[in-house]
Amino acid sequence: MDINLIKTFLEVAATGSFVAASERLFVTQSAVSLRIQRLEDSLGRPLFSRSKSGAILTSAGREFEKYALSLTKIWAEAQQQIGIPEGYSRSLTIAAQYSLWPRLGFRWIDELRKDMPELSLRAEIGMPDRLTRFMIEGVVQAALVYTPQMRPGLRAEKLIDEELVLVAPWKDPTLDLKGRYTFVDWGPEFVQAHAVNLPELTNPGLTLSLGALGAEYILERETAAYLPARYVKRYLDAKKLYLVADAPVFPYPIWSMWREDLDPSVARVAQAALSRITAKIDVAQSHVLKDLANLNETDGVQILGDLLDT
Repeated sequence: MDINLIKTFLEVAATGSFVAASERLFVTQSAVSLRIQRLEDSLGRPLFSRSKSGAILTSAGREFEKYALSLTKIWAEAQQQIGIPEGYSRSLTIAAQYSLWPRLGFRWIDELRKDMPELSLRAEIGMPDRLTRFMIEGVVQAALVYTPQMRPGLRAEKLIDEELVLVAPWKDPTLDLKGRYTFVDWGPEFVQAHAVNLPELTNPGLTLSLGALGAEYILERETAAYLPARYVKRYLDAKKLYLVADAPVFPYPIWSMWREDLDPSVARVAQAALSRITAKIDVAQSHVLKDLANLNETDGVQILGDLLDT
């Protein structure tokens, strides 16, 4: 059986839409329809009830979903096992969103290579939708994300609160940033808190949904933005970026996602490595927040989300 038919079925089941599935799979809607039709012809039963509002699994579709998940998992395991290079006995594929690779994902690889020399590693990058699909299919066994999407067979653990801080590429910046601010969209909770507590910066005319990539943008264009303290610490140390005095910070959780069927011995080592790394990140973030507190005229550092009730 063509594994692409199975993957397409799972994507339609997850999104409830042939159109959404085609966008995620980077194929045409007609290609999705043809794949599902071929699968239904092979099984002799309709798998979806189609309507203008989308596609819903039939009773046969719900029954087949369990087997589809098993088939993709077995296929991924076969690919990984056959692809293990000589000299290695086990394999693991980890993934992360772009902003989480520097100073977290890369260090995770370093720790894993040190702790399990026999482990062959592969790294992937993507947004949560893509990474979740990879995990469901068994292509990825563990991932670092900001917004976990739970599915059967997956579990999520909160690692640490990423502290988003306001920084600018000039000395002694203040909150008077009219015309010199770039809005980085860190999700609905951040957007709401930002709009309520920093209304003068809410509509700068430019929004980036690029995460920590925004650092490269503001460095070249002399604008301020909210970015992860973990990510910008090296820029702060190099005097390329500066903390904005009296600006509130925003806690933004980082999560690890795991396939529940991951080899327990590999899972234990991978989790222990992450714990060591996040402890170091917590210390680094604490230094940044301490520096911000020293700059502020008010006592301590305000939390952007906590200001909603004030």
